[in-house]
Amino acid sequence: MSVATPPRYETVADLLKQLGDVPAARVRLTPAPGTATERDVIRIHDREGRLFELVDGVLVEKGMGYDESRFAMLLVMYLGNFIVERDLGAFLGPDGMMRLFPGLVRIPDVAFVSWARSPGPDRKRGAIPDVVPDLVVEVLSKSNTRREMERKLDEYFEAGVRLVWYVDPKARTVRVYTGRRDVRTLTTADELDGGDVLPGFRLAIAEWFAKAEQTGPSNR
Repeated sequence: MSVATPPRYETVADLLKQLGDVPAARVRLTPAPGTATERDVIRIHDREGRLFELVDGVLVEKGMGYDESRFAMLLVMYLGNFIVERDLGAFLGPDGMMRLFPGLVRIPDVAFVSWARSPGPDRKRGAIPDVVPDLVVEVLSKSNTRREMERKLDEYFEAGVRLVWYVDPKARTVRVYTGRRDVRTLTTADELDGGDVLPGFRLAIAEWFAKAEQTGPSNR
Protein backbone atom coordinates (compact mmCIF):
# COMPACT_ATOMS: atom_id res chain seq x y z
CA MET A 1 0.00 0.00 0.00
CA SER A 2 1.47 3.32 -1.01
CA VAL A 3 0.62 6.04 1.47
CA ALA A 4 -0.12 9.36 -0.20
CA THR A 5 -0.71 12.74 1.40
CA PRO A 6 -3.54 12.36 3.96
CA PRO A 7 -6.89 13.34 2.43
CA ARG A 8 -8.52 16.67 3.22
CA TYR A 9 -11.96 16.56 4.72
CA GLU A 10 -14.71 19.02 3.89
CA THR A 11 -16.94 17.89 6.75
CA VAL A 12 -16.76 15.77 9.88
CA ALA A 13 -19.03 13.28 8.13
CA ASP A 14 -16.42 12.89 5.37
CA LEU A 15 -13.75 12.24 7.98
CA LEU A 16 -15.75 9.60 9.85
CA LYS A 17 -16.71 7.86 6.60
CA GLN A 18 -13.06 7.69 5.52
CA LEU A 19 -12.15 6.07 8.84
CA GLY A 20 -14.86 3.43 8.54
CA ASP A 21 -17.85 5.14 10.18
CA VAL A 22 -16.17 5.05 13.58
CA PRO A 23 -18.01 6.89 16.39
CA ALA A 24 -17.01 10.54 16.62
CA ALA A 25 -16.07 10.08 20.28
CA ARG A 26 -13.11 7.92 19.21
CA VAL A 27 -11.59 10.55 16.89
CA ARG A 28 -9.19 13.03 18.47
CA LEU A 29 -9.23 16.55 17.05
CA THR A 30 -5.86 17.58 18.45
CA PRO A 31 -3.60 17.41 16.56
CA ALA A 32 -5.92 18.42 13.74
CA PRO A 33 -7.11 15.51 11.58
CA GLY A 34 -4.61 14.87 8.80
CA THR A 35 -1.62 16.21 10.77
CA ALA A 36 -1.10 13.60 13.51
CA THR A 37 2.10 11.54 13.60
CA GLU A 38 3.57 8.55 15.40
CA ARG A 39 5.07 10.92 17.96
CA ASP A 40 1.54 11.89 18.95
CA VAL A 41 0.55 8.24 19.34
CA ILE A 42 3.49 7.63 21.70
CA ARG A 43 3.13 10.94 23.55
CA ILE A 44 -0.53 10.42 24.38
CA HIS A 45 0.06 6.84 25.46
CA ASP A 46 2.91 7.88 27.76
CA ARG A 47 1.13 10.89 29.26
CA GLU A 48 -2.49 9.75 29.33
CA GLY A 49 -2.32 5.98 29.16
CA ARG A 50 -4.71 5.97 26.18
CA LEU A 51 -4.23 3.99 22.98
CA PHE A 52 -4.76 5.65 19.61
CA GLU A 53 -4.18 4.16 16.19
CA LEU A 54 -2.82 6.42 13.44
CA VAL A 55 -4.91 6.35 10.26
CA ASP A 56 -4.57 8.89 7.44
CA GLY A 57 -2.95 11.38 9.80
CA VAL A 58 -5.83 11.01 12.26
CA LEU A 59 -5.75 9.65 15.82
CA VAL A 60 -8.48 7.04 16.33
CA GLU A 61 -8.88 5.69 19.84
CA LYS A 62 -8.72 1.94 20.15
CA GLY A 63 -12.11 0.43 20.98
CA MET A 64 -11.63 -1.75 24.05
CA GLY A 65 -13.24 -2.48 27.39
CA TYR A 66 -13.13 -4.70 30.45
CA ASP A 67 -14.84 -7.70 28.86
CA GLU A 68 -12.90 -7.45 25.60
CA SER A 69 -9.66 -7.29 27.57
CA ARG A 70 -10.54 -10.51 29.41
CA PHE A 71 -11.02 -12.35 26.12
CA ALA A 72 -7.76 -10.95 24.74
CA MET A 73 -5.60 -11.66 27.78
CA LEU A 74 -6.87 -15.21 28.15
CA LEU A 75 -5.99 -15.83 24.52
CA VAL A 76 -2.53 -14.35 25.15
CA MET A 77 -2.14 -16.90 27.95
CA TYR A 78 -3.18 -19.85 25.77
CA LEU A 79 -1.12 -18.72 22.78
CA GLY A 80 1.81 -17.64 24.91
CA ASN A 81 2.25 -21.04 26.51
CA PHE A 82 2.22 -22.69 23.10
CA ILE A 83 4.59 -20.18 21.50
CA VAL A 84 7.11 -20.06 24.36
CA GLU A 85 7.34 -23.82 24.77
CA ARG A 86 8.21 -24.16 21.07
CA ASP A 87 10.31 -20.98 20.81
CA LEU A 88 8.31 -19.80 17.78
CA GLY A 89 8.47 -16.03 18.12
CA ALA A 90 6.95 -13.14 20.05
CA PHE A 91 3.36 -12.53 21.08
CA LEU A 92 1.82 -9.15 21.84
CA GLY A 93 -1.12 -7.99 23.93
CA PRO A 94 -3.59 -5.11 23.44
CA ASP A 95 -1.01 -2.32 23.55
CA GLY A 96 1.42 -3.67 20.97
CA MET A 97 1.75 -0.83 18.46
CA MET A 98 3.02 -1.63 14.97
CA ARG A 99 3.59 0.23 11.72
CA LEU A 100 2.00 -1.73 8.89
CA PHE A 101 2.73 0.94 6.28
CA PRO A 102 4.21 4.44 6.46
CA GLY A 103 1.62 6.56 8.26
CA LEU A 104 -0.49 3.59 9.37
CA VAL A 105 -0.18 2.38 12.97
CA ARG A 106 -2.49 -0.38 14.15
CA ILE A 107 -2.78 -1.95 17.61
CA PRO A 108 -4.35 -5.43 17.42
CA ASP A 109 -5.70 -6.95 20.62
CA VAL A 110 -3.38 -9.93 20.21
CA ALA A 111 -0.64 -10.64 17.68
CA PHE A 112 1.94 -13.32 16.98
CA VAL A 113 5.18 -12.40 15.23
CA SER A 114 7.43 -15.26 14.15
CA TRP A 115 11.18 -14.86 14.67
CA ALA A 116 11.60 -14.49 10.90
CA ARG A 117 9.40 -11.36 10.98
CA SER A 118 10.55 -9.89 14.30
CA PRO A 119 12.19 -6.44 14.37
CA GLY A 120 15.98 -6.54 14.57
CA PRO A 121 17.92 -5.93 17.78
CA ASP A 122 19.10 -2.51 16.61
CA ARG A 123 15.66 -0.89 16.68
CA LYS A 124 15.15 1.97 19.12
CA ARG A 125 13.43 0.74 22.27
CA GLY A 126 10.01 2.29 22.76
CA ALA A 127 9.61 3.27 19.12
CA ILE A 128 6.86 1.89 16.91
CA PRO A 129 8.47 -0.86 14.80
CA ASP A 130 7.93 -1.79 11.18
CA VAL A 131 6.47 -5.25 11.66
CA VAL A 132 3.83 -7.41 9.99
CA PRO A 133 2.52 -10.12 12.32
CA ASP A 134 1.82 -13.65 11.15
CA LEU A 135 -1.40 -13.69 13.21
CA VAL A 136 -3.64 -10.79 14.24
CA VAL A 137 -6.59 -11.04 16.64
CA GLU A 138 -9.25 -8.37 17.09
CA VAL A 139 -11.83 -8.69 19.89
CA LEU A 140 -14.85 -6.75 18.68
CA SER A 141 -16.30 -4.11 20.97
CA LYS A 142 -19.53 -2.15 20.80
CA SER A 143 -17.83 0.83 19.16
CA ASN A 144 -16.28 -1.16 16.31
CA THR A 145 -18.18 -0.73 13.05
CA ARG A 146 -18.49 -3.13 10.13
CA ARG A 147 -16.72 -0.75 7.74
CA GLU A 148 -13.92 -0.11 10.20
CA MET A 149 -13.23 -3.81 10.57
CA GLU A 150 -13.46 -4.38 6.82
CA ARG A 151 -10.87 -1.66 6.28
CA LYS A 152 -8.60 -3.28 8.87
CA LEU A 153 -8.93 -6.64 7.10
CA ASP A 154 -7.87 -5.05 3.82
CA GLU A 155 -4.87 -3.46 5.50
CA TYR A 156 -3.79 -6.59 7.36
CA PHE A 157 -3.79 -8.83 4.31
CA GLU A 158 -2.27 -6.19 2.03
CA ALA A 159 0.55 -5.81 4.56
CA GLY A 160 1.17 -9.57 4.55
CA VAL A 161 -0.61 -10.89 7.66
CA ARG A 162 -1.25 -14.59 7.15
CA LEU A 163 -4.12 -15.24 9.57
CA VAL A 164 -6.74 -13.00 11.20
CA TRP A 165 -9.22 -13.89 13.94
CA TYR A 166 -12.20 -11.64 14.67
CA VAL A 167 -13.65 -12.55 18.04
CA ASP A 168 -17.25 -11.49 18.72
CA PRO A 169 -18.03 -11.98 22.44
CA LYS A 170 -21.66 -10.91 21.99
CA ALA A 171 -22.40 -13.35 19.15
CA ARG A 172 -20.05 -15.90 20.76
CA THR A 173 -18.29 -16.57 17.47
CA VAL A 174 -14.80 -16.39 16.00
CA ARG A 175 -14.37 -15.51 12.34
CA VAL A 176 -11.19 -17.05 10.94
CA TYR A 177 -9.72 -15.33 7.88
CA THR A 178 -6.95 -16.94 5.86
CA GLY A 179 -7.45 -14.38 3.10
CA ARG A 180 -9.58 -11.30 2.55
CA ARG A 181 -12.43 -13.42 1.15
CA ASP A 182 -11.55 -16.74 2.77
CA VAL A 183 -13.44 -16.92 6.04
CA ARG A 184 -14.90 -19.54 8.38
CA THR A 185 -17.22 -18.71 11.28
CA LEU A 186 -16.69 -20.85 14.38
CA THR A 187 -18.97 -21.20 17.38
CA THR A 188 -18.58 -22.57 20.90
CA ALA A 189 -19.18 -26.02 19.45
CA ASP A 190 -15.90 -25.73 17.51
CA GLU A 191 -12.19 -25.78 18.14
CA LEU A 192 -9.88 -22.97 17.08
CA ASP A 193 -6.62 -24.04 15.45
CA GLY A 194 -3.47 -22.27 14.34
CA GLY A 195 -3.55 -23.55 10.77
CA ASP A 196 -0.32 -23.13 8.83
CA VAL A 197 0.76 -20.24 11.08
CA LEU A 198 0.81 -22.15 14.38
CA PRO A 199 0.59 -25.85 13.47
CA GLY A 200 -0.59 -27.92 16.40
CA PHE A 201 -2.26 -25.12 18.34
CA ARG A 202 -5.80 -26.01 19.29
CA LEU A 203 -8.22 -24.32 21.67
CA ALA A 204 -11.79 -25.27 22.51
CA ILE A 205 -13.75 -22.06 22.00
CA ALA A 206 -16.27 -23.11 24.66
CA GLU A 207 -13.49 -23.37 27.26
CA TRP A 208 -12.01 -19.99 26.33
CA PHE A 209 -15.36 -18.18 26.33
CA ALA A 210 -16.48 -19.81 29.58
CA LYS A 211 -13.36 -18.57 31.38
CA ALA A 212 -13.74 -15.09 29.87
CA GLU A 213 -17.37 -14.93 30.98
CA GLN A 214 -16.83 -16.41 34.45
CA THR A 215 -18.16 -14.22 37.27
CA GLY A 216 -17.10 -16.19 40.35
CA PRO A 217 -15.03 -19.13 41.61
CA SER A 218 -15.49 -22.40 39.77
CA ASN A 219 -16.93 -25.35 41.68
CA ARG A 220 -13.91 -27.55 41.02
